[in-house]
Amino acid sequence: MSAGRERLEEGLRLMLVISRGEAAPRTPAELAKLAFAGGATSLQLREKHLTDHELYQEALALRQLCRERDKMFVINDRLDLALAVDADFLHLGQKDLPAAVAARLWPRHKFLGVSVNTLDQAKAALEAGADYLGVGAVFPTGSKDDAVLMAKEAVDSIVALGAPTIAIGGISVANAASAWGMGVNGLAVISALAGADDPQMAASKLIAAAALTKTP
Repeated sequence: MSAGRERLEEGLRLMLVISRGEAAPRTPAELAKLAFAGGATSLQLREKHLTDHELYQEALALRQLCRERDKMFVINDRLDLALAVDADFLHLGQKDLPAAVAARLWPRHKFLGVSVNTLDQAKAALEAGADYLGVGAVFPTGSKDDAVLMAKEAVDSIVALGAPTIAIGGISVANAASAWGMGVNGLAVISALAGADDPQMAASKLIAAAALTKTP
């Protein structure tokens, strides 16, 4: 495995996706610190309700927190912001800037991810230059109004492409082992950590669930 891919897969292992509203009553930084203590490996800022100035200041502070703890920092949707704060990953959805356009502007030594829910979308994303795929929704979720629940066969077909993958949508401590069993490289979660009484413990359980999928 190349050093670049190893670094990418480490960042994907457990990604906390967060905004101020989702983190409340904690701040995003407070929640991230607890999640990192439990083993989370990256933080994705997905914030839709701040001014550009507020968003830049929030992202800058969170990027610094990630640097201090040797974690990966991810910006959702906003290529301009990701460049401005020197994020490690840029993550795009199907309704965001086309991956092929972002790939021309995004530094080659950094990582580009695209959310997909069909095999055709996955192939198109990789052809456009994506380094990894966000696959989901793998379970029912209320965090996105337009989330499409994927059939197991669809998930299997995307994982079989061999690109690094992160499972998205409805993942909890209770179903984490099933998510890991899909063959993905990591999990992306919101409420599993933001809604936990003890986010540090929840993070450690989400990672530990991977061991439950391994045969002796």
